[in-house]
Amino acid sequence: MFTNQRFDGWNLKPSTLAGLQELGWENATQVQRDTVPIALSGNDVIGQARTGSGKTGAFGIPIIESCQPTGKLQALILAPTRELANQVSEEMTAIQGDSGLVIATVYGGTDIEKQARKLSDGVDVIVGTPGRVMDMTKRKFIDLSSPKIFCLDEADRMLDMGFFPDITWVIERMTGRQQTLLFSATFPQEILDAAYEFMNDPEFVLTNSEELDIPPIDMYSINIGRANKLWALSRILSNANDEDQIIVFCNTKRMVDLSVQKLSKAGLEVNGLHGDLSQNQRERILQSYKDGQIKTIIATDVAARGIDVDGITYVVNYDIPDDMDSFIHRIGRTGRIGRAGQAWSLVSKNDAGQLARIIATYGLNISSTDVPELPSGIDKDTIAYKDDFMESADVFGFVPLQLNSDNAIKASSQTLSKWLTSKIGCDELAIGQIQHLPDMIIVNIHSSKVSLALKAFEKYDFNGNKITAQV
Repeated sequence: MFTNQRFDGWNLKPSTLAGLQELGWENATQVQRDTVPIALSGNDVIGQARTGSGKTGAFGIPIIESCQPTGKLQALILAPTRELANQVSEEMTAIQGDSGLVIATVYGGTDIEKQARKLSDGVDVIVGTPGRVMDMTKRKFIDLSSPKIFCLDEADRMLDMGFFPDITWVIERMTGRQQTLLFSATFPQEILDAAYEFMNDPEFVLTNSEELDIPPIDMYSINIGRANKLWALSRILSNANDEDQIIVFCNTKRMVDLSVQKLSKAGLEVNGLHGDLSQNQRERILQSYKDGQIKTIIATDVAARGIDVDGITYVVNYDIPDDMDSFIHRIGRTGRIGRAGQAWSLVSKNDAGQLARIIATYGLNISSTDVPELPSGIDKDTIAYKDDFMESADVFGFVPLQLNSDNAIKASSQTLSKWLTSKIGCDELAIGQIQHLPDMIIVNIHSSKVSLALKAFEKYDFNGNKITAQV
């Protein structure tokens, strides 16, 4: 990911170099190496860059280099979400060092008057979402004829979220625009068509165009029934140390809420994040997570889009996503900028096919493993294990039990069925097909009666024989 190009090898302002040094950045990533010199020369750029590739620096450095602290708007950056706008603004503020540029964020869901006052005081760079930038322009707080640089971040997500009409509205009013920078992880034809409409002979920077940016992390899968996924998750959480930060992905908001409720009740400190939370709630949780005050977040994919924390060490797929690319985006949250990371996937019988497709599509090396043991010093699970036989059940809910004995089991299917129904007090319909094999008998029992059947064989002899039964 990193190259041999050092930032101090470019002719950057001392303040920018100081800001980069403070961030601990010495060598440029691939997208930064290929983009910054082109953008510094004033040319339009179309860059392919995924989350975690260093793309904010790729457009942030040349924008900061081109702007002066005059209080007059010189650059406008559009992002699809307020979380991403905040993230871009924070990173650019750090990169600029002590240059004195005023970088303002403009997005919906917060006090418009407060944002308006900041704009009235004078800003050099605006990072905003399309809708709020339009609104503030109509209210005369933003003069779109002023900025010379326009940057569009995550263009493919802008397209998916229906923002392109708003973006076109903004661009049409940027009459002083001299340079355009466009970044996207993928390039649907609509984006390319639009780019040629409003860009001037752009240069393409295609980073990792042939493969996804999969971090060099340790990946594990655990075959586990849905009834015990929380137990497995609690084991993973209990093995994390105080410095670890964890994000757990669920496919639905309801599963996020249920997981948070049950884990919190068991005494584990977790926070949920999904689209039904208010914007202020989401922002407060995200900020606490970035500050390290919150160690574990359970989230849906949509809500997690704004999470960009370099210190995430564990990603857990509580559910396997239906969209294969989402799996890559999830695991890409850890192992950032060369750090160590782990990705765990909890795989029920219904998930196995999808995970196999993901592994085959992307050539992933995912090790199948058991649920982690409890760490030393802890002798009791926070979430108890449940007997769960559905993973072994057929479509009708019947589970095969293998019966073995030191002596041959001499009994008809009817005799064995009657013995079972009497010992566990169940209806005959709970006993399915019985197969007599040379060295064992297979009895199919409904999943709701399996525990009772196992206890019955453990407690009672059958026709004078001690029988061992196992699923």
